[in-house]
Amino acid sequence: MNTSHKPVIIWLLTGCVLIFSMVVIGGITRLTGSGLSITEWNVIMGTLPPMNQDDWNIAFDKYKQSPQFAKVNFTMNVEEFKSIFWWEYIHRLVGRTIGVVFLIPFLWFLLKRKLDVPLIKKLLVLFALGGLQGFLGWFMVASGLVDNPYVSHYRLAIHLITAFFTFAATFWVALDLQYQSTPRTQTSRALQTTTMWLFAVAVLQIIYGAFVAGLHAGKFYTTFPTMDGEWIPQAITTLSPFWRNLTEGTAGVQFIHRILAYVILVLTALLWNVARKQQLSTTQRSGVTAILLSVGVQVTLGIITLLNAAPISLSAIHQAGAFGVFASCVYFIHRLKK
Repeated sequence: MNTSHKPVIIWLLTGCVLIFSMVVIGGITRLTGSGLSITEWNVIMGTLPPMNQDDWNIAFDKYKQSPQFAKVNFTMNVEEFKSIFWWEYIHRLVGRTIGVVFLIPFLWFLLKRKLDVPLIKKLLVLFALGGLQGFLGWFMVASGLVDNPYVSHYRLAIHLITAFFTFAATFWVALDLQYQSTPRTQTSRALQTTTMWLFAVAVLQIIYGAFVAGLHAGKFYTTFPTMDGEWIPQAITTLSPFWRNLTEGTAGVQFIHRILAYVILVLTALLWNVARKQQLSTTQRSGVTAILLSVGVQVTLGIITLLNAAPISLSAIHQAGAFGVFASCVYFIHRLKK
């Protein structure tokens, strides 16, 4: 590692940790029904929370105009409102913090000439992804402020997967700097292909995880390995046209989520089998180990979360586990020879 890049690497990895925190807090925000508690998007003034009772009453009055209050939380008082407000406020505050943490050190590194032109271009892409993520967050929230008291699970999935890819891009740039002088051992096409398939299915699984969360599908069919005694529940054919069952039906979405978990397990086993027959570098082997451990932990967490009807604590931990699988795949892909 070029020691001159060490501060930049630490900065980027700090951003990765903050993005991870943002996703976990965002998951808790959704699970507690807090995401629609703030009905305005005010980047500057919204940084400060209500400072006195009058401010709280004003914020609560604005919330009363939302469909969620009218159709779901109509018995809520201002003290109960505070409990959901804080999660959404913290979620947005972390988002603002990420912006500050990325911008100020970037300007400092730029002033000190620690960034070359190719790296500057990559960092500008990261800024663009961060801006897009902020827009998508409000785009998601806006879907629950008109008629429906819940955000669109499609928009939720877009918002979530964009956060994962923003993390991946940031992590990738940090890895480029960390290992820029480290040679990569040549690996077989079979290993590279298997890894990419695993990554692709993991991404699809994260999207379906957002569907399950957005539709609260984890609170149904809380048995394993069958779904209330059925391997293929009849309920996956109740909606018309049929494709809606696979993206909008609670039974169909959970069924696909389970199937994808099995596919990931098979691909992980295949990856291990292919990798153990090759001479891999130390970092490549650590990547394989990270994938094996993270997938094993995540599948276990998924089963435990399901059997307990997806409580907030376990659901949040399960979502964090998805980050482990995703980050492990990104790391290993980076360590494979291009």
